[in-house]
Amino acid sequence: MATTTPKNQSHVRVAVTQAEPVWLDLEATVTKTCTLIHEAATHGAQIVVFPECWVPGYPAWIWTRPVDEDLASLYIRNSLKIDSPLMAKIRRCASDNNIVVVLGFSENVHNSLYISQATIDATGELVMTRAKIKATHMERTIFGDAPASCLNSVAATSVGRVGALSCWEHLQPLLKYHTYTQREQIHVAAWPPLYSAAQDQDGLWSMGAEGTASIASVYAMESQSFVLHCTAIMSQAGIDKLGTADGKLMARPGGGHSAVYAPDGRRLTELLPDTEEGIVYATIDLNQILRAKAFLDVCGHYSRPELLWLGVDRATKEHVRDTP
Repeated sequence: MATTTPKNQSHVRVAVTQAEPVWLDLEATVTKTCTLIHEAATHGAQIVVFPECWVPGYPAWIWTRPVDEDLASLYIRNSLKIDSPLMAKIRRCASDNNIVVVLGFSENVHNSLYISQATIDATGELVMTRAKIKATHMERTIFGDAPASCLNSVAATSVGRVGALSCWEHLQPLLKYHTYTQREQIHVAAWPPLYSAAQDQDGLWSMGAEGTASIASVYAMESQSFVLHCTAIMSQAGIDKLGTADGKLMARPGGGHSAVYAPDGRRLTELLPDTEEGIVYATIDLNQILRAKAFLDVCGHYSRPELLWLGVDRATKEHVRDTP
């Protein structure tokens, strides 16, 4: 079992997974999740993070076939409910291994799906749950928009203030700024499998591994946080399972580009081969955040709130509301 860094120390051992889910199999992917949690803890990690829709795998077929009733139905059945025995199993695993877990998953709410994230403290307490503010492009064929709770993306944990966003939420300026104001120290950037833009000259550079690496670096600089950039991988078996071989995205094995970025934007870790499963580790020093903030604090000394400010409506809009 890993030990938590004493509160008077600033060093945190982080673990960023780069793995393949057991596609469309809820129970098997939860079991693999617990295996990876235990592996990270035995290597001294105090926090371990997972990519977008890790459970039960990102629905990559939507970029090839926007309508696939059979896979969509299977995906609903294998999406994770927050109040379920399988989520309880992950929470117990976090507690048993004394490690913070940030999980990306497809959330089932009365059989409607949302791209969600959960932060579980080392005690097993669920300290944050949120869903993606707006599903991206073809994701809207599967997932709905999040309620107002999507704004509560940062939570206090045993390793510090941990925040999380998914995929192209990192290009939402207002959402990013709102997250920055919550003063995260460690940020989890959850992504699906990512591929080099050099191999797809007709695609958007911003959707490739190089573009998203730039997004992670800029996010670190703007937020003055450590960014845990977490991606999944696809094998040929996954491609065959989801039927994406003829599609534009996620059509070949690979996708892994997990990394850790410092508050000044530099990448701290070496990349694994993009087809290789593994865990990227780093020991970060939270005091480095102060070195960055001394120069730049977009929510503090380098802001002008009397000139520019962000308005927020935090009220959750219920489906059924009593009117006066």
